[in-house]
Amino acid sequence: MNVSGEIAVDVKAGRADSDLEALFRSQYQRVAGVIARVVRDPARAEELAVEVFLKLSRNPKACGERVEGWLYRTAVRIALDDLRRKTRRIYYENLLGLVRGTPAPTPEDILAAAQECDRVRSVLAAIASRQAELLLLRSEGLSYLELASSLHLNAASVGTLLSRAQQAFRKEYIKRYGNQ
Repeated sequence: MNVSGEIAVDVKAGRADSDLEALFRSQYQRVAGVIARVVRDPARAEELAVEVFLKLSRNPKACGERVEGWLYRTAVRIALDDLRRKTRRIYYENLLGLVRGTPAPTPEDILAAAQECDRVRSVLAAIASRQAELLLLRSEGLSYLELASSLHLNAASVGTLLSRAQQAFRKEYIKRYGNQ
């Protein structure tokens, strides 16, 4: 990786492989962490994080100059796609009567927290991808400038777009679950 953060492709010298390996070593844990917050399964998050780096290795020019931003944006998109895939699978399993057995009883507050997490995930899966990406990356602690860089936005408009994303989330949540 060169100073500007892009992958230098010099296949003859083998630099692309070493740059990708260095990038993998430095960013893998954070990419996996972003994905784990969405899918709530650390093992699945690690698999999806590897998928992000495989995408990068197949087409290193796709990400342009901002490799780290591309990695996080791709991680969120892959995680959301996996979440949507899982939601569809559960929906069709329930339709077909293939409902899994009930989990062992847990304290009521743990159950309520788990239900709330599921509600949040279903709302994230329902709103526009760009809005979900903004909310997820912001919840990971990215600054407005990092959000702008990652999502190719004007830094001055990030606050407005984030506010709109929060409003869309709130509206979809209330539509689905009321004012709980």
